[in-house]
Amino acid sequence: MLILGALFLQTQVLAQMKTDGLLQKILASVGDSLFQQVLLQKNKYRVQIIYTRIDRDSRNKPSFKNFHFNTGDSLYYYPASTVKLPLALLSLEKLNRMHTPGVDRFTAVQYDSSYPGQKTLYRDSTSATGLPSIAQFIRKAFLISDNDAYNRMYEFVGQQEINRNLHEKGYSGIRIVRQFMPMNEEENRHTNQIRFLNADGKTIFTQAPAYNKDSFDFSRKAMLGKGYLNGKDSLVDEPMNFTRHNHIPLEDLQLLLQSVLFPFSVPEKQRFKLKPGDYAFLYRYLSQFPSETPYPKYDTGIFYDSYVKFFFREQRKPSVRIFNKAGWAYGCLTDVSYVVDFKNRIEFMLTATVYTNEDEILNDDKYEYETVGFPFLYLLGQAIYKYDLQRKRKFSPDLKAFRLNYEHRDPSDHRTSIQNVDN
Repeated sequence: MLILGALFLQTQVLAQMKTDGLLQKILASVGDSLFQQVLLQKNKYRVQIIYTRIDRDSRNKPSFKNFHFNTGDSLYYYPASTVKLPLALLSLEKLNRMHTPGVDRFTAVQYDSSYPGQKTLYRDSTSATGLPSIAQFIRKAFLISDNDAYNRMYEFVGQQEINRNLHEKGYSGIRIVRQFMPMNEEENRHTNQIRFLNADGKTIFTQAPAYNKDSFDFSRKAMLGKGYLNGKDSLVDEPMNFTRHNHIPLEDLQLLLQSVLFPFSVPEKQRFKLKPGDYAFLYRYLSQFPSETPYPKYDTGIFYDSYVKFFFREQRKPSVRIFNKAGWAYGCLTDVSYVVDFKNRIEFMLTATVYTNEDEILNDDKYEYETVGFPFLYLLGQAIYKYDLQRKRKFSPDLKAFRLNYEHRDPSDHRTSIQNVDN
């Protein structure tokens, strides 16, 4: 009876997942057996999809309508590097709130160690100045999803402010409590002393170490797999517990990106307090390719242009730009994107996650990213692109706000390219 009750409860929970007929019809049109197999076993693969249709009026004002497939907060996915998106927004917002003369996103910053497990940071060989900055962290976080860049933004904003700020904005389902480094819960509550320097190397502002005393609601359980390898590479024969890990509902992730690209489309409460220069900076590095970027100078044989563009990973279309943030870990692949085709004058948003872990063992590095996850997301992206390309619009969008001047690499720059990154 207990087993039957548990199965009934699970069925009831999964029955609450959102699915819309239009998106279901688009997905059914994809003539690929792997794609359809993943959809058929949508709960095994923990597939969640949000297609955001964008229409403009005669004044070019956009309106948004979300179409769902199997979405709902009861189906946990590990957000991985998608948490870098809110951290970039919060970092820029905090800089603006500080109102400290000489301190902005380009100001050199130094990280001291103030608690066990913390790491100092005084130099950054990937930057033009050789010094770290919030701007450089954001570049690295967006271009190839650098993990240390995320850690440094987490330490700058602080665990308490991260979560309080997001919840006050209405993103109540988001929980960001961990850095991407081996730290326990108590260590993650502490953040470093941070110093901003002027051009002469003198400290112009010091941020004291911080500690988060707030409690979190961990009542909703989140489990993945049937087993996992622990820190000693020993198999633990039970699901891996993600209850106290980072968490972003897929709908919140979609709304975060929408709030940045189209701030006036969301309630004022849900916007981030950013300056025009902040928006321009974010737009550039959400969409710029590694091959266009001189600092950091990534090896484009490894970090190719579509490296973090999952919906267009197998084919780059010259007229298309993708403004996005992707993440991958523990078998979960996730991407939140705004796609623009300047030639055909179309635009849409697409947000999706898929879980590929056939043996159901986590931490064994045996995930079907290449054989299932990436092909599925690519086919999904192309299906939505094809649909949006063909659908009729009353007014064609003016997309000049997203036509950007991107950087260019100097062909005579013979610096060694970066090949190894923790991401």
